[in-house]
Amino acid sequence: MKVLLAKPRGFCAGVERAIAIVETALRKLGAPIYVRHEVVHNRFVVDSLRAQGAVFVETLDAVPDGATVIFSAHGVPKAVVAEAARRKLRVFDATCPLVTKVHIEVERHVRNGREVIMIGHRGHPEVEGTMGQIPGHAHLIETLADVERLPFDAATPLAYVTQTTLSVDDAAEIVAALKRRYPAIQGPKKDDICYATQNRQDAVKKLARLCEVILVVGSRASSNSNRLRETAERMGTRAYLIDGAHDIDPAWLAGCQTVGVTAGASAPESLVEEVAAMLRKLGAQTIETLSGVEENVAFPMPRFD
Repeated sequence: MKVLLAKPRGFCAGVERAIAIVETALRKLGAPIYVRHEVVHNRFVVDSLRAQGAVFVETLDAVPDGATVIFSAHGVPKAVVAEAARRKLRVFDATCPLVTKVHIEVERHVRNGREVIMIGHRGHPEVEGTMGQIPGHAHLIETLADVERLPFDAATPLAYVTQTTLSVDDAAEIVAALKRRYPAIQGPKKDDICYATQNRQDAVKKLARLCEVILVVGSRASSNSNRLRETAERMGTRAYLIDGAHDIDPAWLAGCQTVGVTAGASAPESLVEEVAAMLRKLGAQTIETLSGVEENVAFPMPRFD
């Protein structure tokens, strides 16, 4: 059995920055540091930060007065920012800059008199954060059928944005349907789906042409990890989303000559290494990394002084 590793895979620049913000706050300011929502959707990352003194909360009600709070990489609604300011909490914003770009877009569209259609997954914190920038002016759609249910006529000034971690192919279909129904709808100058999501989905497509089964390392709560599994399956390749090596069922590999491995943007490389080691125990003779896009994106850190 041969194992092929996708390139690129694992952490993106936004995830690296968010984790570094929490670690730097803990080191410079001391525990506890409160984090609103999981800073990124990976259990191992969250557990590691928790062990260092991070306290993860879902609402600011759980943050004591005078404490330090970090907003997760997914972003937060404006109401949360206002509440933190009212309570005079010390805030560090770990929102991915590419999510912030979408926030700026929706505000600009509303200022220009447009209603905003957001393509995304209901209940995902990034979607809630983006729609929370413009309460009352954002309208969520998830499927092609949702396009037909929109209440606007063709003369209504409209714009669309997308969640940054969607399936590139699915989003393209929905955008095409929006443009057919609303030819004047405005879109982003540059696609909202982030470079890391695009690159990892492209790498999985390459894997899927070469492998009988693909293991995607990532949390079930991770949108981009779920999309990697779906991308492989859409190409006819069996794929499994796993938290780590302990989730591998040897029956999945029975008779396989080539197994692919990738990781979502919030999954650390250490988990991929553990998966590779487990696959060696299960009979892998060679492990190699495919050629792929070199990522050199980095985002600046906030000031801590």
